[in-house]
Amino acid sequence: MKIDKVLTDNGSPFTDRFTRKNRVPSGKHKFDVRCNALAIEQRLCPPRHPQTSGMVERFNMRISAMVTQTRFSSAAQLAQNLTAYLRTNNQCIPQRTVDHQTPLQAIKKWQTEKPNLFRKRMYEQASLAT
Repeated sequence: MKIDKVLTDNGSPFTDRFTRKNRVPSGKHKFDVRCNALAIEQRLCPPRHPQTSGMVERFNMRISAMVTQTRFSSAAQLAQNLTAYLRTNNQCIPQRTVDHQTPLQAIKKWQTEKPNLFRKRMYEQASLAT
């Protein structure tokens, strides 16, 4: 799947919008430059509108909690745990925003309904037990 648009909040890691007098992004921020290089359109959430970025914020809070509550013996172990968490989130946890399906189930449904949106088939990854 190719990412062609990304929605971010107005934080300093993503934009220089609020560090400029006219409150308009310069397009020279590192994230802007990288998105342009990858042909990805960056969209910014409306200021003071947390509902728009709520899902992202919640996911990031879960990741942050896992990382701060666990001691990892190496970067490889951290990467392995993050991969396992992402797999669990995408395959096991139903999301209200996609009609109480897992993200993988929602993508498979979209794939059968609108196959022209997909270039590759979606497959379930190995479970956490393996």
